[in-house]
Amino acid sequence: MASATASSVSFTSLSSSLRQNQVSHLKKVSVSFGGKSFKPVPLRFRVACAAKPETVEKVCEIVRKQLALPADSAITGESKFASLGADSLDTVEIVMGLEEEFEISVEEESAQSITTVQEAADMIEKLNEKK
Repeated sequence: MASATASSVSFTSLSSSLRQNQVSHLKKVSVSFGGKSFKPVPLRFRVACAAKPETVEKVCEIVRKQLALPADSAITGESKFASLGADSLDTVEIVMGLEEEFEISVEEESAQSITTVQEAADMIEKLNEKK
């Protein structure tokens, strides 16, 4: 159930009915106000843990190196690998570089879901917590 006041929206009981990893796979959300339902719309927000800035910066450096981008190229946490010119093989090489640098092991399923620098940094933080 969602409720809106002015431009804010709050969700109730969402987290108690979904397991943690289900939330990241939501693609659309349906909303109703005052009994009127609206068509499902693409989800335009996401909840993500914030990786340490130094982790994000290190991932940016690795992506820059793997894609042979100039040192002054603008790469941020929101940068998508595809928009930086990476194909699927480049993405595999980026993940391999991350595994080597951070001494982690990324499962193939997780590696295929990483599309941005921030997602990579968040995954690294999560894997380091498990160590």
